[in-house]
Amino acid sequence: MFSKEDARTAVGIIGNIIALILFLSPAATFYRIWKKKSVEQYSPVPYLATFVNCGLWVLYGLPMVHPHSTLVVTINGSGFVIEVIYLLLFLIYSDRKKRLRLLLIVAAECLFMAVLALLVLTLVHSIKLRSAIVGSICMVGNIMMYASPLAVMKLVITTGSVEFMPFFLSLFSFLNGISWTSYALIRFDPFIAAPNGMGSLLGLAQLILYATFYKSTQRMMTERKAKSEVGLVEKASAGNTKRSNTENQNGNVLEV
Repeated sequence: MFSKEDARTAVGIIGNIIALILFLSPAATFYRIWKKKSVEQYSPVPYLATFVNCGLWVLYGLPMVHPHSTLVVTINGSGFVIEVIYLLLFLIYSDRKKRLRLLLIVAAECLFMAVLALLVLTLVHSIKLRSAIVGSICMVGNIMMYASPLAVMKLVITTGSVEFMPFFLSLFSFLNGISWTSYALIRFDPFIAAPNGMGSLLGLAQLILYATFYKSTQRMMTERKAKSEVGLVEKASAGNTKRSNTENQNGNVLEV
């Protein structure tokens, strides 16, 4: 018979798959960054938030903190490694000022996670209390992860363009929130349910924003491409004219 625990495991596996796709969804963005050798206007905030969020959930899912949370540990451990790769690319292709700021934030996040783990595992001896402490902090981290695109959403509203708000990141943020909210409601876990429920709403807001500004973005990109092509033609034409004038001058000198 299909029990409640079986249902929870099944939903958790689906959640793991969706979360993995969420973590991998910015791959196209980072391919563009690698190809252009520049982070352009992309913000590192979502990846910094996801990095610390995954680290906190790995701590939460440890047997000595919250037993029977293997699915939580495996997916967040994978996400932690993926975010490290993304942040390394940001460090490589950012200018010096941004790189220094990014390094300081990453160092602060690592220090925070290390101190939290040390204090909880050495000073708190009750699993229930450990779970409550780390779970409460994880809620904040999860909300930060889901809310991190708000800075990008502001940029979208200001510029009327969704060019620097990756669609698949928004889509799978929404699906990830839905799946983990369902997982937490089957055997109620408020530390997972609350932030992921909020994440579902924020993901939906991003998708609505994307749909609203998609056409204007395409129009702006087409106009920019057309201007770029006109500029190249004018530059080539100017070069040909200059070369022609030089040849005429040389010809006149030879005739004299």
